Amino acid sequence: MVKICCIGAGYVGGPTMAVIALKCPSIEVVVVDISVARINAWNSDQLPIYEPGLDDVVKQCRGKNLFFSTDVEKHVQEADIIFVSVNTPTKTRGLGAGKAADLTYWESAARMIADVSKSDKIVVEKSTVPVKTAEAIEKILTHNSKGIKYQILSNPEFLAEGTAIQDLFNPDRVLIGGRENPEGQKAVKALKDVYAHWVPEDRILTTNLWSAELSKLAANAFLAQRISSVNAMSALCEATGANVTQVSYAVGKDSRIGPKFLNASVGFGGSCFQKDILNLVYICECNGLPEVAEYWKQVIKINDYQKSRFVNRVVASMFNTVSNKKIAILGFAFKKDTGDTRETPAIDVCKGLLGDKARLSIYDPQVTEDQIQRDLTMNKFDWDHPVHLQPMSPTSVKQVSVVWDAYQATKDAHGLCILTEWDEFGSLDFQRIYDNMQKPAFVFDGRNVVDAEKLREIGFIVYSIGKPLDAWLKDMPAVA
Repeated sequence: MVKICCIGAGYVGGPTMAVIALKCPSIEVVVVDISVARINAWNSDQLPIYEPGLDDVVKQCRGKNLFFSTDVEKHVQEADIIFVSVNTPTKTRGLGAGKAADLTYWESAARMIADVSKSDKIVVEKSTVPVKTAEAIEKILTHNSKGIKYQILSNPEFLAEGTAIQDLFNPDRVLIGGRENPEGQKAVKALKDVYAHWVPEDRILTTNLWSAELSKLAANAFLAQRISSVNAMSALCEATGANVTQVSYAVGKDSRIGPKFLNASVGFGGSCFQKDILNLVYICECNGLPEVAEYWKQVIKINDYQKSRFVNRVVASMFNTVSNKKIAILGFAFKKDTGDTRETPAIDVCKGLLGDKARLSIYDPQVTEDQIQRDLTMNKFDWDHPVHLQPMSPTSVKQVSVVWDAYQATKDAHGLCILTEWDEFGSLDFQRIYDNMQKPAFVFDGRNVVDAEKLREIGFIVYSIGKPLDAWLKDMPAVA
């Protein structure tokens, strides 16, 4: 029986291993993590992450051929194939600070594998890592090998949160990179055989190690670039009276471009886009390619510009001050159908409004008060370290209350900002919301989810990203 062990029970390791266990009943899959709380959650009815369909998959396999354990060394020692999906945060100090990936957790995982292994292993990079990480890991393992042979493979994940289980059941492609020698190719085949249980052969792509590592960074950079492109257009649409929804629809009808990832919004978030582009920028700089680095940097600059533009619009519209005004924030996760708040644009928008002394009332159907308070007090990049190593938030932000219903959030508010495109926000009773708000009542739609005309008929002053401006907003220009 093939035994698989995955180090790291997070957003990548948990769902990926659960699906492998479901699709490969003859393989034993163990997910290990040093966090006792996280493993306990995976073994309970309340899983540590929210992902549609994940519950069912875990319940079908847990205790049969899927196990969650804190006994890291035992399961690493027994495994034939070890997936490593640990945090790879952006460095906050030292060489490459603010751009380079911090491989501390990766390196300690590799050293632990070398310490405890007593038989040959295939080690698979699952975390997003900079190009050439495999080479570094290979050196650590071979210099500590005690005669044991290791093969390193790169198998980047391309999951989208909110649809991760569907993406795993029916992936666009599975990418496996390995050494181009007989041992490397044998390892590639072993991993390919696992995926072949349910993925058609023509969707399993094999490349060399560097191509697999770079393909992941490139894919995320291209996706983020599309969002920044349409967001750049949204600013121009507002300035000229064009409608960004109509523009992106027309552009997306071109089959060479296609319609996906062309929704203007308050900005992109998530654990990968910014981190991967910063990584790409750093690799370009290290390889003497400043022009290429500058090109990709611009994608992040536009994203930051979009968030600050949104905050400026809110403040400017409300008589240039939000001091002591209650503002409702609907949605805090970086997108719908996930409780993930990593790099969510809501953090920067909320911090911008708090900087102008606003009082915020926040509602998100999947994000806890504890998480929101942590996000608003944490330093940049701290989120990407394991929870027990994150600084404890010394104080909660007093001007922030977290509530469990949109109507409570908007009661007596001067304005409301929609920052996540949860389906329920499109079907709220806006007449009831309007009746309970201070007047003039403002709606700032950062996701273009509401029918602006209907809201204007009720009496709201509405700002929708990239849409022709309300007469009121034209009289109150936002200076970026």
